[in-house]
Amino acid sequence: MAIDFAAVWREALAAFRPSAVVLAAAVLLDLAVGDPVYAGHPIRLMGQMLAWFEKILRRVGADGYGGGIALFVLLSTVWVGGTVATVAGLQVWNRWAALTVEIFLAYSCLALHDLLKHSWAVEAAARRGDLAAARVAIARLVGRDADRMDIAACRRAAIESLSENLTDGFVSPIAWYVVAGLPGLVLFKVVSTMDSMVGNKTPRYLRFGWCGARTDDAMNFIPARVTWILISAVCVFVPRCSAAKALCVGWRQHAILPGPNSGWSEAATAGGIQRRLIGPIWMSGNLVTDVWVGDARDPEAGGDSDVRRASVLVGATGLVAAGIAIAVIVIWMGLSMRV
Repeated sequence: MAIDFAAVWREALAAFRPSAVVLAAAVLLDLAVGDPVYAGHPIRLMGQMLAWFEKILRRVGADGYGGGIALFVLLSTVWVGGTVATVAGLQVWNRWAALTVEIFLAYSCLALHDLLKHSWAVEAAARRGDLAAARVAIARLVGRDADRMDIAACRRAAIESLSENLTDGFVSPIAWYVVAGLPGLVLFKVVSTMDSMVGNKTPRYLRFGWCGARTDDAMNFIPARVTWILISAVCVFVPRCSAAKALCVGWRQHAILPGPNSGWSEAATAGGIQRRLIGPIWMSGNLVTDVWVGDARDPEAGGDSDVRRASVLVGATGLVAAGIAIAVIVIWMGLSMRV
């Protein structure tokens, strides 16, 4: 059977168009099923490939800025190019198969369910008064010295992880899907994986991880600020939350946290749930920070209802973001058809 390369090329270009059906199905799957751990998970395979490329690049002496850029090019070429080629080929062969693969890949790149699940594991242990279990649960989310944390500190860390990861775990992926379809979503996950694996400011990765870290900052720049606005708006509808504080604290205190993006959603959440976050943080036996984020008049987070309220706020914000993204796709596709 001869391959119709013209048809494959047309479908490859079409892969950059977002689909409201694909995004809606991916979000529903994420909420219903979550992100199960298995050997063939696309993001796990991406991480394994990254580690393999890193070994090769370091072996040939490409362990500086150039090596990090080469890693980005290699990983992006394989994953974005492979995604486009696979979906385009399936579209020519069987559109239902192509749709299934698109939904599966998009769903695999979202993590709202798991954000909520992991934070609730901390809260479930805290409610039982089981400090040891709370420390084990929070250690899966943050790299702090969990053995120094009490129940309140575990709860604060869960809220901080929940709010920070709302941007890069959910809002940014769907934003890049709206911008550039499945290739845009996969490219974002490539960059996010690079940032998490090689973006550390250690002697080993300071130069090699620069490309991944800075590209991650760039791709999260607008979504982080959109998340701040969305959190503030959703606070209007969540009991015991303050939209005004979310807006003001997010604007005034986002720079307290390191990096150009993570502070927007964390500070907004602190203001929104009317609790102070961060506090003393120990890592490798050293006190790395002792600052607080939030309205100085509000109590420290760590009470019985704080994680629940933050989870409702973050979950609702994610759903609103997804709804807006789907609406934008529908409207944009409608306008395109008219033209």
